[in-house]
Amino acid sequence: MTALIRPAIAALQDESIYILREVLAGFERPALLFSGGKDSAVLLRLAEKAYWPGRIPFPVVHVDTGHNFPEVLEFRDKRIAELDVELVVASVQELIDTGQITERPGHSRNRLQTAALRDVIQRHRFDALLGGARRDEEKARAKERVFSVRDEFGGWDPRAQRPELWDLYNPHVPSGGHMRVFPLSNWTERDIWAFIAADGIDLPSIYYAHEREVFERDGALFALTPWTQPKGSEQVRVEQVRYRTVGDATCTGAVRSRARTVDDVLTELASTRITERGATRVDDQASEAAMEDRKREGYF
Repeated sequence: MTALIRPAIAALQDESIYILREVLAGFERPALLFSGGKDSAVLLRLAEKAYWPGRIPFPVVHVDTGHNFPEVLEFRDKRIAELDVELVVASVQELIDTGQITERPGHSRNRLQTAALRDVIQRHRFDALLGGARRDEEKARAKERVFSVRDEFGGWDPRAQRPELWDLYNPHVPSGGHMRVFPLSNWTERDIWAFIAADGIDLPSIYYAHEREVFERDGALFALTPWTQPKGSEQVRVEQVRYRTVGDATCTGAVRSRARTVDDVLTELASTRITERGATRVDDQASEAAMEDRKREGYF
């Protein structure tokens, strides 16, 4: 269905495929981070195209907080089976159970993903991790290079990043460190959805409008789950919502929406001025530099 892709989106696709092939040429043990969200679904599809007619030649890694939306896990398992690729699960719950990290009762596990990610990198000796982050998502994301150098703890220092002139990427990994690679850096949320429409990419059903039991907290609509329960005067009600971004259920809010198709979503995005994470990711609202602080600790 590539013929249906607009020229601007086709150029982004070609750039991303070029980056994916550079990773395979420049690293010995790469892996692709897959959350089950729309960006990682697009990245997985691009990897499928980049290495066709062969299979994707490296593992897919999911950092599992244990507080996932069931629709996302179902979608993850479906895509892994379709592509016949190796799935590596980095389990936050396993690290908690073995005493390697401590959970703070009543708090999101989102920050604990960093420890699980560091653990899986060390165990599998990955030297490059492909991620679906985009520069338009958040201010700290906008500072990223496509090839983002990380130290031995997975930490990110914006001052240590290398110039990337004329699409020339330096795959050299410092001793003990690794590289995070972001082939979707130059895409926007609208670009992602335009590509999903043109290429017929499946997504978890929660990306489209549906009825769900929710309650409002700090301006966000949280789904009623075993891990997210109303407090005090918070009232549970059934609303028609969808998710613009998907993460840990304890920190990811929904938005009221009637967008039931890809075209509906594109129409909805054309009229909004609120970023996807700004409206729905409570973990990013903790402070002005919340994302940058987490990235310095080794976050995605």
